[in-house]
Amino acid sequence: MKHESNAARASADPTSPQAYVGPDRRRHRVYLTRNTEYHVRDGTCVAVRSRRTGEFLAGHLAINHRMEGALAFFRNGAIAPNPGEPRPGESLCFGSEGRGELVTSPLEAVERPAMELIGSYPTPEGR
Repeated sequence: MKHESNAARASADPTSPQAYVGPDRRRHRVYLTRNTEYHVRDGTCVAVRSRRTGEFLAGHLAINHRMEGALAFFRNGAIAPNPGEPRPGESLCFGSEGRGELVTSPLEAVERPAMELIGSYPTPEGR
């Protein structure tokens, strides 16, 4: 007979994610818009993938550009910058070395990619 739940066991385990209280050391994040996944490592976009086809988009303008923050667009026309961690409802903003900036459609979610997916990122040109 089972006496404790999986959640109870996880909270007693010092290696469980719920037990860690230090700084977030994760290097990879996936920012999901309605049509696109933006894969970011240490603040730089390393891959972009279509949510419809699952194919990586090698020529996307965000690739190899730094994510500068996010923008929140309001119904009254106001725009508020967020230099911190982007949240659902905000649009990502990527810098592009003098060619202007790329602003995405609003985020639907922020996730952590599976290790298998990180290993399948396309190799940057010239490396």
